[in-house]
Amino acid sequence: MRYTSAAIEALIEEFAKLPGIGRKTAQRLAMHILHEQPGEVEKLSRALTDVKERVVSCSICQNVTDLGDDPCSICRGASRDRSVICVVESPTDMLAFEKTAQYRGLYHVLHGVISPLDGVGPDDIRIKELLARLSPAGGSRVNEIIMALNPTVEGETTVLYISKLLKPLGVAVTKIARGVPVGAELEFIDEATLSRALEGRSAL
Repeated sequence: MRYTSAAIEALIEEFAKLPGIGRKTAQRLAMHILHEQPGEVEKLSRALTDVKERVVSCSICQNVTDLGDDPCSICRGASRDRSVICVVESPTDMLAFEKTAQYRGLYHVLHGVISPLDGVGPDDIRIKELLARLSPAGGSRVNEIIMALNPTVEGETTVLYISKLLKPLGVAVTKIARGVPVGAELEFIDEATLSRALEGRSAL
C-alpha cells in the first residue's frame, strides 16, 4: 500500500534502500521522522550531510577519519606497535578488534574483498596502498602482517592473493585462528572469540 503523501512515500523508498531495511521498517522510520521535532530532523539531516562532506580515508591505513584529521588517531597513536599491521575488510571489522582491547598494532582497511562474480578485482580494493606501506620508500619496519578477513570464499581468495604479493618482501604473514565460524562476519563476533583468534593466529 502506498501513502497519499508523495513526500512520505519518497522517504520510505530511500530508507528501504539501506542494507537490512525492508519496507515495513522503512515505514516505521518514516513515521518516526514525521513526528519528530524539526530541530531533531535537522540534526539528522546535518549528520547525513557531514558524513559525505567531512569523512575521508586515512592516507596511511585507509580507515575512515574526518577531514583535517589525517592521519587517523590510530595511525598517530604513540603507543601503537608499528611492527604489526592487521589487514581487515572494512572499518567495522577494525572496530571489532579495537573492542577487544588486546590488539595494539596498526591496521589496514581494504574496503572490500576480491570477488570476480561481483566484478571486484585486486585493483578495486586498497591492496596497492598496503604494499606502499611496506616499501623501503615508505620507511616501514613492519615484521608481521595479520590477515583478518571474513572466513568466506571471497575472503580466503583475497588472503591468498595478498599473501603471494607479500612473500617476496620477507614479511611474516599470519592468519587469525579458526575460532571464527566459516561464513561469519567479524563485526558480529564477540570480543573473547576475536581475542582468541588473534592469539592463535598461524603462519601462511
